[in-house]
Amino acid sequence: MHTPALRLGAGLATGIALAAGVLTATPAVAAVGDDDPTVGARVTTGPAAGLAINEVESNADDTDWVELVNTSSAVIDLSGWRFLDSDSSHPAHTLPQGSTIAAGGYLVVDQETTTRSGFDFGLGGADSVRLYDASGTLTLRYAWTTHAAVTYGSCPDGSGTLVDTTASTKGGSNDCSSPVRINEVESQGGIPGDWVELTNVGTTTVDLGGYVLRDSEDDHAWTVPAGTTVAPGGFTVLDEAQAGADADTAPGAGTGTGAGAGFGFGLGKADGVRLSDARGVLVDEYSWTAHAATTYGRNPDGTGAFAETAEPTKGSTNRFAGVVTAEAWPGGPDEIVLDAEDTFTGDLSGLDWTSSASSQDGQLWAVQNGDGLLYHLVPDGRGGWAPTNTAGVDLRYADGTGTPDAEGVTVTADDPGAVYVSTERDNDVSKVSRPAVLRFATTDGSESVLRATDEWDLAADFPGLGANAGLEGVTWVPDAWLTSRGFVDQHTGATYAPAAYPGHGEGLFLVGVEGTASAYAYALMDDGSSQRVATIATPFSLVAEVQFDPTLDALWVVCDEACSGRTALFDVQDGAFTLATLYEAPANADRTLANEGFAISGRCVDGARATFYADDNDTNGASLRTGTYPCDAVEEPGDGDGGIPAPGDGEAPAPGDGEAPAPGDGQAPAPGGGETPAPGDGGGSTPAPGTGGSSPAPVPTTPGPTAPGPTAPGPAAPAAPVAPDVSALVDGNRGSVSAPSNVRAGSSLTIDVGTRYAGQRVAVWLFSEPRLLGTPVVAADGTVTVAVPTDVPAGQHRIAVAAFDGTVLGWTGITIDPATGSLAFTGAELGGGIAAALLLLAAGAGVLVARRRRTVGSPA
Repeated sequence: MHTPALRLGAGLATGIALAAGVLTATPAVAAVGDDDPTVGARVTTGPAAGLAINEVESNADDTDWVELVNTSSAVIDLSGWRFLDSDSSHPAHTLPQGSTIAAGGYLVVDQETTTRSGFDFGLGGADSVRLYDASGTLTLRYAWTTHAAVTYGSCPDGSGTLVDTTASTKGGSNDCSSPVRINEVESQGGIPGDWVELTNVGTTTVDLGGYVLRDSEDDHAWTVPAGTTVAPGGFTVLDEAQAGADADTAPGAGTGTGAGAGFGFGLGKADGVRLSDARGVLVDEYSWTAHAATTYGRNPDGTGAFAETAEPTKGSTNRFAGVVTAEAWPGGPDEIVLDAEDTFTGDLSGLDWTSSASSQDGQLWAVQNGDGLLYHLVPDGRGGWAPTNTAGVDLRYADGTGTPDAEGVTVTADDPGAVYVSTERDNDVSKVSRPAVLRFATTDGSESVLRATDEWDLAADFPGLGANAGLEGVTWVPDAWLTSRGFVDQHTGATYAPAAYPGHGEGLFLVGVEGTASAYAYALMDDGSSQRVATIATPFSLVAEVQFDPTLDALWVVCDEACSGRTALFDVQDGAFTLATLYEAPANADRTLANEGFAISGRCVDGARATFYADDNDTNGASLRTGTYPCDAVEEPGDGDGGIPAPGDGEAPAPGDGEAPAPGDGQAPAPGGGETPAPGDGGGSTPAPGTGGSSPAPVPTTPGPTAPGPTAPGPAAPAAPVAPDVSALVDGNRGSVSAPSNVRAGSSLTIDVGTRYAGQRVAVWLFSEPRLLGTPVVAADGTVTVAVPTDVPAGQHRIAVAAFDGTVLGWTGITIDPATGSLAFTGAELGGGIAAALLLLAAGAGVLVARRRRTVGSPA
């Protein structure tokens, strides 16, 4: 049956053609949108025989996409074919003319971005992809019930079953190899002897029974005993056999099981190790020409290049000098479900915790991005949490229209009657980026609909940012906290002076941007203007949440399943937010959960504070989970006069002061308006959050990274990088980094630097005259992202990545296309008659168009 939307679209198209007098014969399209579950993922007969769905990315790690492969010996032309997910109300994406696949080649059908056309819907956790030929016949179909941890890929290409792959291989042959990798090697002075550490970069536990370990000599072979396993992200150590000792009882033998008696040969000064699976297929190998002073290990674990470690880390994460290494989560191992099944329908995103006058456990604010809802949650008395407003508050823009793509939420101490929401776009105009912070006046979320009282649109600061790559998280940091730590204003180059930004309230807003993988500090003024005060590079491939923690005097930056649930703590060092500690997800947590929201309680109970996670995918009907983070308190905050009030409670004492009013108790103006005096203008002084109360404020104990050398540009790099000399761009270092051949001025540019630099800060320069584009931290996948200024002249340029001392790490050529404010149009130009008819028909059809909201399962 054909949907009303499809009938309306066909009618409009026909009307346009008739009005222009240019109706021509076209292939039938009526069948597009019909489904047939019996259609499979590959074509076995006819002119498209050999065409297959080869790989599917639905996790929105950058974009969703589907890879097609041609296993035949002839070119297959897909021009005019149409692509859909499982929702037939979505407009089908038509493959443009020239969409061909060579024999043995690949073609990727990609999601739309600001700078590239493509399909304009997301692929959900339970979804399907369908491809219709030029006549409208359903030709290929593949369905799944949950996101792949990596991607779904055919093993072997084009003919096998689609399974969760070991690594994403967009546009290339699928990686269906064993996910086991050699991770660290001790070749002298180990305990009890030489050893080889293995890790698992996949998503399921691997049975190592029957795998064979060899050194550089073929006759030195040892078969791993049955029952030896390695868990996803875990480590298993294979030890050299010792007289009278089993290898699996050696200190630090790791997390694997059944390591047996150990291999019966030593590892030499110039040697190697090779690992083959039970079929005899080589899985991984590494060789060296001299003993390491410590050990040789991968940086980062499992995926990076080998280098000398800072110290042996047998059975645990590798450590390297000048690199902040991810540590085990110090709190509880579990993330426990808090909400009843189907309390939320999916797309729960940002979270923020505040104390409460009515509950020692505090309260939570949450936002749902797909339909733009705001929730107020409290403990349900049975160990869970539930919204006081079960339907949620329907958020709108100031004029009452639109559906803000609500991704993050925060409350502030200087504006107790409001919540602030960060957004990526208006979901009713889903192709257009609208990164903004919105203010909504509410104290308990009891309203059914709320219009924004203020909007700070930051789009001008992020040219080229994708509509689905904007502001994921938002938090608020008090001015008093920043000034007490000597925070430096990068806009002025001097110590931050709040008076320089009149009307901005009593603190700065920090936003996390998905597409740039960075966080930014902003002063939001009461006239709707804004000023970026700082840019904070992160070690992640994307930022899902930011959260200021006054207890730790630190900033949490959170990544979702794209980084296996890692989180990071930043503190202010030398005037800037600097990476201090990097954490893995809790040990037993599902690292594939789309935890886009994170919050942490300010209340310490039995040595732990509650952490909260919002799963955008509503996995197994649950969106809200909790864990723990250790704390140290003589007296629990909230038990006495030292309790921290909920912003806007109006009755609770100020932190650490039983008499002074809480910050924001009716005295400070909200950013965006107000004439009341600022806190402290009358009656008592209020300490900066994080300095008062009866609970000591622990700080991260991991020292910050040291300044890098030429080949280790780490996060604590000097403030002013040295520009490389153009003479340093030679053939010897050309191609050591890679980037797209073309990029539009004003858009973002992603550069592959290499995983060996993961977690380290680099400088990106544009030549012919050196122009600094940014100083990002290399993400775990080896990439950095910078913005290309709009005033860069079109034409041939060179992009160079360097250490802060000017040492060139690599460079590549690039063509800068002219900046333009219009979207690309891939069809034929419309003549005057057709354009006029289109306008008339659009006006007549306007009454039939209803506001569309993003469906559950679309990417956040």
